[in-house]
Amino acid sequence: MNWLRRFLATPAGRFVGRYVVVLSVGFLVLALRPVNDHVVNPYTTFVAHEAKVVLNVFGEDARVMGQVLTSRRFSVTIFNGCNGLEAILIFVSGVVAFPAPWRRKLLGVVLGFVAIQVFNVVRVVSLFYVGILRPAWFNVSHVFVWQSLVIVFGVVLWLVWVRRYAFANTQR
Repeated sequence: MNWLRRFLATPAGRFVGRYVVVLSVGFLVLALRPVNDHVVNPYTTFVAHEAKVVLNVFGEDARVMGQVLTSRRFSVTIFNGCNGLEAILIFVSGVVAFPAPWRRKLLGVVLGFVAIQVFNVVRVVSLFYVGILRPAWFNVSHVFVWQSLVIVFGVVLWLVWVRRYAFANTQR
């Protein structure tokens, strides 16, 4: 345990420690039934509505009933794990834990949230079309391809934020 104390005394160790705490608290809060019922489920329904709008732009005549996104050709239920909140939480935890000015953290959280949200809607829409055009590929596309891509997108977005914005020159 001495190595852990030494590690946590370093800048990288402090970041990792803060990151683990923020991420753990975030997942704990999301798991609380009242938060799930009054925040997560409505948010998931909102994601379904966003995907419906995009599908309708493409002429799909999609509808949403609860968290079910449906058209004449395909239906899919958007579950809590498919709403992008995990990737958003991973990104936000990294931003909050990183030693940067709070103003830049707030900007990062807002812009990252929007970027991950857009990416996740692209995910839902593409999976909808995979379900229509290649139904046998749906599970593999959903579980292995897109879940990984959304998480990787959140991590890459955090790396971009750290590199370009966390300590960007404020004299622009």
